[in-house]
Amino acid sequence: MATLKESLPDRPRILVIALRRIGDVLLTTPLIRSLARAWPNAIIDALVFAGTEGILEGNDDLRRVIAVPHRPGIGPTLRLVGGLWRRYDLAIAVQVGDRPHAFAWIAGRRRVAVIDPRGGIGAAVKHALLARAVPEAPDVHRVELMLRLADAIGIARASEVVAPRAASTCTPAEPYAVLHATPMYRYKQWTAAGWRALARHLRRRGLAVIAVAGPGKDERTFLADLLQGDAAVRQLPWTQTAALVAGARVFVGTDTAATHLAAATGCPTVAIYGPTDPRLWGPWPQGGLDAPWDASGTIQNRGNVWLVQNPLPCLPCQLEGCERRRDSHSACLDMLAAEQVFAAVDRALA
Repeated sequence: MATLKESLPDRPRILVIALRRIGDVLLTTPLIRSLARAWPNAIIDALVFAGTEGILEGNDDLRRVIAVPHRPGIGPTLRLVGGLWRRYDLAIAVQVGDRPHAFAWIAGRRRVAVIDPRGGIGAAVKHALLARAVPEAPDVHRVELMLRLADAIGIARASEVVAPRAASTCTPAEPYAVLHATPMYRYKQWTAAGWRALARHLRRRGLAVIAVAGPGKDERTFLADLLQGDAAVRQLPWTQTAALVAGARVFVGTDTAATHLAAATGCPTVAIYGPTDPRLWGPWPQGGLDAPWDASGTIQNRGNVWLVQNPLPCLPCQLEGCERRRDSHSACLDMLAAEQVFAAVDRALA
């Protein structure tokens, strides 16, 4: 049976559709790199939600990134459909949702996508419209799922997560650490006391401490109050964040896009995880994951990443906190001792 690759032109036009959050878009880059290496002269575009495109800035594997609003009106939707209509030899939807599949059908003469094997009639219809389908698996890391899409197309895997091209930024003259203490959702947050103790621990280790904030003014103010002068606070675009992190002695963050970015740069990265299952969403070390993450543990190490958890019996629950909503607390993080994070940081610094 011929591979899908063999049925495509030598210089194909390819659209990768990743309509999720920033971290999800970043973890799509191994698939994009696999495509670029399979077809060095291909024209590869990405379709993402507005606000996530910065994580792909400077990515040499892409010609352009098309950013669409989360809820576009009728006019913008029709213009987008007109601009995409059958423009690509291959469209790849990396999610099971209806919108990514619809865009793949609109844009691609041939289509490959992730499907929900339990999706009933809807999934059967989606499958019928695809040249190749990859079933979503509940126990597979997100990057592995992206690489299975490469397998389905018939191209070699390239397993590295590709960070935004680092742009020059001002870094301290002395050795420094970078913290990311503000995940988007409350249920991923570690304690304020823990972050303050960690900043002081890093300063005792002779490191300057920089906390990176998202674009909102409230987040910068929150961090300044949280760290109480023990860290400088910076708001940077993703390209400058990549440069800052790449030069750090250590990065410490929670389950966020910034932590995935730090792992991709090769910086020694300490990831503080709560309800999220690292087998599915753990940071992908530079050079790839040589062995899967365990579901839970005190401190796990893979490559340049140290993953810290408070292994309560319920971990990892994959729920949005103990109250099952995004503004909920998570007992596993609330009870995580600062000394355990210190131990992981000290290993990373060693």
